Amino acid sequence: MRALTRTYTKIFEMFAELLASFLFLIFSLLFTSNKNNSLARKSGEPNGSSGSSLLPRSYPIIGSYFAIYANRERRVQWLSDMIQSSPSATFVLHRFLGQRQVFTADPDNVHHILKTHFHIYPKGELLRRSLHDFLGDGIFNVNGDTWKIQRQISSHEFNRKSLRKFVKTVVETELSDRLVPIMATAAGNKTVLDLQDILQRFTFDNICKIAFGYDPAYLLPSLPQGKFADAFEEAVLISSGRLNSILPIVWKLKRLLGVGSEKRLKVAVSRVRDFARDLIREKKRLIVRQSSDDQVEVDILSRFLMSGHSDENFVIDIVISFIHAGRDTTSAALTWFFWLISQNPDAEREILNEIREKSGSGTAVLDEMRDMVYTHAALCESMRLYPPVPVDTKEALVDDFLPDGTLVKKGTRVVYHPYAMGRLPELWGPDWAEFRPERWLEKDADIPGKWNFVGRDHYLYPVFQAGPRICLGKEMAFLQMKRVVAGVLERFNVVPALDQGRKPEYFADLTSKMKGGFPVRIEHRMGSK
Repeated sequence: MRALTRTYTKIFEMFAELLASFLFLIFSLLFTSNKNNSLARKSGEPNGSSGSSLLPRSYPIIGSYFAIYANRERRVQWLSDMIQSSPSATFVLHRFLGQRQVFTADPDNVHHILKTHFHIYPKGELLRRSLHDFLGDGIFNVNGDTWKIQRQISSHEFNRKSLRKFVKTVVETELSDRLVPIMATAAGNKTVLDLQDILQRFTFDNICKIAFGYDPAYLLPSLPQGKFADAFEEAVLISSGRLNSILPIVWKLKRLLGVGSEKRLKVAVSRVRDFARDLIREKKRLIVRQSSDDQVEVDILSRFLMSGHSDENFVIDIVISFIHAGRDTTSAALTWFFWLISQNPDAEREILNEIREKSGSGTAVLDEMRDMVYTHAALCESMRLYPPVPVDTKEALVDDFLPDGTLVKKGTRVVYHPYAMGRLPELWGPDWAEFRPERWLEKDADIPGKWNFVGRDHYLYPVFQAGPRICLGKEMAFLQMKRVVAGVLERFNVVPALDQGRKPEYFADLTSKMKGGFPVRIEHRMGSK
C-alpha cells in the first residue's frame, strides 16, 4: 500500500511540473520578447541600463520562468550574478502573472529597507505562509507587537552575566567534554568526520542548554541519530523549498491533498513540536519545584513561561525559532570558516599566534575571547564570503521608491542579498574574492605589532541584519565561534578530505550549507597538549 501511495505521489508531482512547464511554453510562444522589452522600457525599471544583457529575459505572463527554473539548484549564486551584472546592484525579477521581485545589494537601499522605512517593509505574507507550519508565530516569522514582545523578553538573556555563563559553563563544557575528545579519537583512528554535522550537533547542544536549560546530548562519541534532529533538518529543507518555489500553487495543492513533500513536512513538524512540547512541560514542572525553594534558574524559556505566556503553541513556536537560530547559523559560519582557513595557511598562522598569546595572558576566558582581534576579523571575512543567512526578504506595505530610484509597488517582495554584497568590488575592492582578514584591521599607532579591529557599517555588511531587527545573539555567536576556533586549532589540524582540486558545493536552504557535508581528517597539531 505504501509503495502504491509513493507511486501515485510521484505521478502527481511529475504531472504538476509537466503541466506547469507545458503551459509556460505555450505562453512564451504566444508573445515575443520585443513586446516585453517595450513594456520594460515603459515601466522605467533599471533593467535597460548597461550590463542588462546579462539579466534574465522576461516574457509576458510567465516572466523569467525559464531562467528561474534553469538556476533553481544554484539560486543564491545566480541571483548574486544578476546583482553584480547590474550597474546599480539592484534588479527586478519578473515572475508569473506579472509579479515583480526586487533584489538589491546597494547599502543605501538596505539602510532604507531595514531602518529609515522599517515600518513599511515587514516580513511578507508569502514568507509567513511558507514558513508558518514550521516556525509558526516565533520571533523570526512575525511582525508588530508579537515580534516586539518576544524580542523584549529575549533581550534580557544577552547581558554580560549571561554571556559569561554561556562561555564558562556551556561552551567550555561542550568543547572539553565532547568536541575535543571526538576530534582526538578521529585523529588517533585516522577516521573521516563530517565537520558540518559535528558543528551542528555542537551548536544544537549549546542553544538548548543556554536557552532552555536542557542538554539533548546530541554530540556524543556515538553521534546518535535523534528523531528530533532528523525531523528538524527535513522541516527546514521543505519549508525553504516552499519559500523558493517557482509555483507556490504546487506545494499548496500537495498540502491540501496531504501528499509528497507536504506529507513529510507534516510528520517532521509534528515530531519537532512534540519535542518542544515535552521540553516546555518539563520546564514548567521544574519552575514549580524551584519556586518552592526560591531558586529559579532563569533562561529564555523560563522568562517566557514566567511572563504569563500560557499559550503552549505560542511558546513552542518560540522554542523552535531559537533552536533554528542557535543551531544553523553559527554552525554554518564555522563550517565555511574551517574550509577557508584550510586554504589560507598564512591566516591560520596568524590565528594560531594569537591563540597562543592570549591563552598565556592569564585573563578570564570571556575577556580572552573578546581580545582575539585577528580571529574576529577572520570570522567576519569568512561570513562576508559565506554569510549564514544569504538572503532576506521583506514585503512593501505601500508604494515606495528605493534611494536608487527603483519603484517598489505595494505587495512587492524586496530582497536584500548579503551573499552578493560580499562579492561587490565597489564595496570591497578588486580583491573581493580573496580571503583577507587584514581588510578588517589596522595597525595600532601606539603599540607596535598590535592590530585594531575596524568594523563596517551594518548596512554594508548586514550579516546579522541591521536596524531594529539586528540580531540579539550577535555577541554570543562571536564568543562561541572564537572559543571553538581556539579550542580546535590549538590542538588539531583540520584537513579537508575532498578529492584533489574539488571544492565544497555551496547549498542554501534557510541558511548556507555545504551540500553533502564537509568531510575532514583531524590531525594532532605538533606541540599541542
